[in-house]
Amino acid sequence: MDTKQKIDEILSETGKAVLGKQEVLSRILTAILAGGHILIDDIPGVGKTTIAVAFTHALGLDYKRMQFTPDVLPSDITGFSMYDKNSGEFRYMPGSAMTNLFLADEINRASPKTQSALLEVMQEGKLSVDGKTYPVPQPFIVMATQNPYGSSGTQELPDSQTDRFMIRITVGYLSAKDEIAILKHENMVAASEVEAIVSAKELMEMRKEAAAIHVEDSIYGYMVNIANASRTHADVSLGISPRGTMALSSMSKAHALMEGRDYVIPDDVLSVAPYTLTHRLTLTGDARFAGKTPGSVLASILSSVPRPSLKED
Repeated sequence: MDTKQKIDEILSETGKAVLGKQEVLSRILTAILAGGHILIDDIPGVGKTTIAVAFTHALGLDYKRMQFTPDVLPSDITGFSMYDKNSGEFRYMPGSAMTNLFLADEINRASPKTQSALLEVMQEGKLSVDGKTYPVPQPFIVMATQNPYGSSGTQELPDSQTDRFMIRITVGYLSAKDEIAILKHENMVAASEVEAIVSAKELMEMRKEAAAIHVEDSIYGYMVNIANASRTHADVSLGISPRGTMALSSMSKAHALMEGRDYVIPDDVLSVAPYTLTHRLTLTGDARFAGKTPGSVLASILSSVPRPSLKED
């Protein structure tokens, strides 16, 4: 099957375990194809873990899950060296992050030191233990969940870490119809029973296809104009960084691939911008006091930046 068929099959298969959340699944798959990590910010019990497990099976990936608590140590993530008395040498014992898809559950309950250990592997794609580096398997995807800041035992993630996540999304409550279907176990399967549609190798090929999607210079200029508008906006104290612009580009390409095109149009940029850029904006105190949110400010920025017109063939 071609790439578009694979994408449709992946969404269809994961949708069997996650009812009523096709838009959420589509956004997550777009980020995976773009080569990024996903932060799911929502209350407990809305299916965040189920989503991760469903994607693991549909994409044919290895999977590990860690429940983040204040007593989780960096070595739990990175691994550690253990002395082997038989060989007389230290042997590396892999940590939880040595996998394809690492689910960091309730990440904002861990200590800053532990979060920093995860930050390194997210950014570098490798682990450092006792002066030695160990590459993580590819593809490597971190899907982190966090409860809303202010919940018992939570602490706000630093901007430097949230910026490493390509997208930040919420799952939200189900519709009454879908919630009733879950209660009756209608038209759904367990996440562990989701069938593999592609392999890890095929996913890497799909990522290469996404990276090769054509982008006109005018579209690149459009992305930069959006970033520049955020940096000079009166309500923004910290605008979109160059890393954010790169994420917007990668997500726009992946969105075009999801739509079955080999080129990016302005609508791709506008479609992915809300969940790619919102968590990269820091508002001024006056803006927060006035009741403005990063989402509302980003919406005003997007509406103020002129859209480019594509050349006709």
